[in-house]
Amino acid sequence: MKREATQFLFLILFLFAAPALQAQNGAVKQKQITNFQLQSSAVINASGETLSTSSYQENVYWFPVKVPSTVLTGLVANNVYPDPYQGMNNMYIPDASDSFNKEYNLEQYSFLPNNPNPWKKPYWYRTSFNVPSNDNGRHFQLIFKGINYRAAVWVNGKQVADSTDMVGMFAEYSLDVSKEIKAGAENYLAVKIYPLDFPGTPAPEQLKAMGPFFANGGPTGDIGKNVTMLCSVGWDWMPPTRDRNMGIWQPVYLRTSGTVTISRPHLVTTLPALPDTTVADISLKLHLSNHGSSNEKGKLNVTITPESFSGSSIEFSKEIALNANSSTKVELNPENEKSLHITNPHLWWPNGHGAPNLYRIRLQYLAGNTVSDDTTFVFGIRTVSSKATEVKGKFLRRDFYVNGKRVNLVGGAWVPDMMVNRDSLRYDNELRLCQNANINLVRIWGGGITPPDQFFNAADRYGLLVWSDFWVTGDTQGEFKGSPDWPLEGNVFIKNMTSTILRIRNHPSLLLWTGGNEGHARKELYYAMRDSIIKLDGTRPFIPSSSGFAKLPADWKASWPDNKQSGVYSGGPYAWQSPKQYYKLANNAKDWVFKDETGIPSQPPYNILPKIIPDLVWDKTLPFPLNNTWGYHDAASGNGKYDLYYKDMVKRFGEPKSMKGFSEKMQLMNAMGYQGIFEAAGSKLSDNGGVMLWKLNAALPSVIWQVYDWYLMPNAGYYFMQNAVEPVHVQYDQDNASVTVVNRSYSPEKNLVAEADVYNVHSKLISSESKKVSMDAASVKKVYSLSKVLDKADGVSFVILRLKDESGKVISHNSYWLSANDDFTSMNAMDKAQVELKVVNKNKEGSHTKWTVELTNPSAKLAFFVRPMLMNRGEEVLPSLWSSSYFTLKPGESRTVTVSTPVQKLDKSGFRVEGWNIEPMCRPNK
Repeated sequence: MKREATQFLFLILFLFAAPALQAQNGAVKQKQITNFQLQSSAVINASGETLSTSSYQENVYWFPVKVPSTVLTGLVANNVYPDPYQGMNNMYIPDASDSFNKEYNLEQYSFLPNNPNPWKKPYWYRTSFNVPSNDNGRHFQLIFKGINYRAAVWVNGKQVADSTDMVGMFAEYSLDVSKEIKAGAENYLAVKIYPLDFPGTPAPEQLKAMGPFFANGGPTGDIGKNVTMLCSVGWDWMPPTRDRNMGIWQPVYLRTSGTVTISRPHLVTTLPALPDTTVADISLKLHLSNHGSSNEKGKLNVTITPESFSGSSIEFSKEIALNANSSTKVELNPENEKSLHITNPHLWWPNGHGAPNLYRIRLQYLAGNTVSDDTTFVFGIRTVSSKATEVKGKFLRRDFYVNGKRVNLVGGAWVPDMMVNRDSLRYDNELRLCQNANINLVRIWGGGITPPDQFFNAADRYGLLVWSDFWVTGDTQGEFKGSPDWPLEGNVFIKNMTSTILRIRNHPSLLLWTGGNEGHARKELYYAMRDSIIKLDGTRPFIPSSSGFAKLPADWKASWPDNKQSGVYSGGPYAWQSPKQYYKLANNAKDWVFKDETGIPSQPPYNILPKIIPDLVWDKTLPFPLNNTWGYHDAASGNGKYDLYYKDMVKRFGEPKSMKGFSEKMQLMNAMGYQGIFEAAGSKLSDNGGVMLWKLNAALPSVIWQVYDWYLMPNAGYYFMQNAVEPVHVQYDQDNASVTVVNRSYSPEKNLVAEADVYNVHSKLISSESKKVSMDAASVKKVYSLSKVLDKADGVSFVILRLKDESGKVISHNSYWLSANDDFTSMNAMDKAQVELKVVNKNKEGSHTKWTVELTNPSAKLAFFVRPMLMNRGEEVLPSLWSSSYFTLKPGESRTVTVSTPVQKLDKSGFRVEGWNIEPMCRPNK
């Protein structure tokens, strides 16, 4: 997507969020600075003092870039280097490691004369901007939301920050440039970006489709010497990012205000009468700073309004005086402001458990009748907590609670884009896909990044809890390799950690902090994290690590506030498993009392493959349909797990005869795998704290470990996960052949009817059974057994389940294909069925267009693995958020589903329906 469109969207959102911030005399305003020039310091002779003035003249070409932009992103945009997401293009770009360049002869591709490593020297970003004359005498802040790795800044010939001040990828920097800015004139800005102190050495490239195990974080993990995106040196699901994402990777703003500014607001909500949720208290802390030479006497105006629902507002003011050149801390709570005690609040609930209701708070400081500063943000009224319980005297299980209610966590890890090329629209699309999948949690993996504000804003909107690891991994901090002495500059880690806590602590979506991924930092940094979270936040749990691997020394304090171990466990399995194996793991409990990492390779659908693997030509020395480009896009990853996944598919469904057939059979594997993971855990709902995937998304176009790919196309596993974790769900338990109902919701369900039809491979109905069942809130109940029917079955059986509510409406659908000996090859010759599609309704819902369609199977045969697609000009529209897909229709059955997509130009749109045993059909969109 184009950054210009995103910047326009941000501007609209900003103006909507803060209507007082208009470009007028005396107003508070914040302008994003986007248009920069980029060039290497290897070819620039001028200093920062000169570059940040109008007098700079040098016969050197500068590359135009739109910030945010890393250096490599800017050079790719200017056609200096090929797009590293595509094919094997990354092998035509030099790496930040000299030894690695020599090994792969990458030095030849450096665009800098006499500089074989183009990332070794700093890069300059340069721009100019106008400041209106009526802003003379105002206070100016230059805000950098994120740089990597060090930066020095000059404004109008004056240095305002150096590379010892600005260091680390995750800190936000606000520079007072009031003395340097010239009102009524053009202003000049120069930023010198330094590369990582230690570029790290990548592991050998995955240049073969069935290559060796990839060493995460490189052979020594020395990328961990820096406070940066650790996976930028390469992991087993992405290649090395050649420049390690050096650059200005987040927006730059010029903020104009009066002399009194508001900073570090901290809003805390409590429900003091739990389990009663009809009353809530709000407390607010903030800092007011007077940057002027005169005393100020003014007032703080506070307005709280509903953001996502209709309701009344809260408004009040407090008189506050400030001495010249001083700061004061303001604390507001129900004891000194009664209106902060709220009755009948609209609570923020996680996805699937209620609405994620949001409020907006606006803070203004008025000096006389002039607004000196004005800021606003959204928040939710909710509480979060955790409890650790011993299971079978050996394993500790951690449970989480929102508003006093236990939440079984379902979701997965989220990883950054390889070149951190995500913007607000992309974040919205990804998290809306997650919401549509019925999951309630996204984990920020510790080897990546803590995402920018837009990510958390979207998580707030969509009711997605966020599990946030800090930037520590077992592969870099010494659990497996690397060293606990890393990062080398502990003060940089602490500064970045502190900035991150202050930035995201007000988001209702943020569930907990963890000390890292499969490892923990050295004592100095570990305690800095733990103590800072208690002091600067104090509203949500902290656990030492997202893994049972990390064993703290016995005398260290553990989780906060209960001082117990994490109670969560990674370790997979990561290879494809039979669904019965997941039931075995869930029943045995052990590390499956809370499984925070498991998954399967997850082949993408056929129609997206040409974008991921541009040269889709089979190398006949490899298993069909692979070639070595598959390896670079992760088929070689995971120590042979893709190979096992492929062999398991062939064993069950037979050798594929075409690329399309291969992909369709892999979708069956995806469906079985993800259905098994989440239904096995769901069968133990009250005994299981949660289950999370490795992983939800992709860092680049990839063929493994994702439920939706880099192009935002879900695979079949996405929809079987979506189905498995729906609020009220009927399933077939593969450990005991029971038809079971799982109620994840907080509401009891009475007089439900669970129906089960069993068909053979020729669509002959073998058995039909139904039974009434009533469910308590958050409960599991086995309704009846299909063992007698299935024990007598010969070959492949299809189990079709429906759950109806009291009125007879179907509220849950499910389907299975079962074989006693795991031989499903007879499915290759299933009788043909047909499916018809009718558009019932089309309307606009906010930023999305939504269609309701009815699919009907008029034939006497099962229509299996039915996949409807929204099309435009012959391609599937992405993202498309279907309420269900890859489902089965019984003979004569109709089913109504919905699809929505961001509003866009769809001038040749229509629908296409494919399936395992149906001829594809197309229907134009009228």
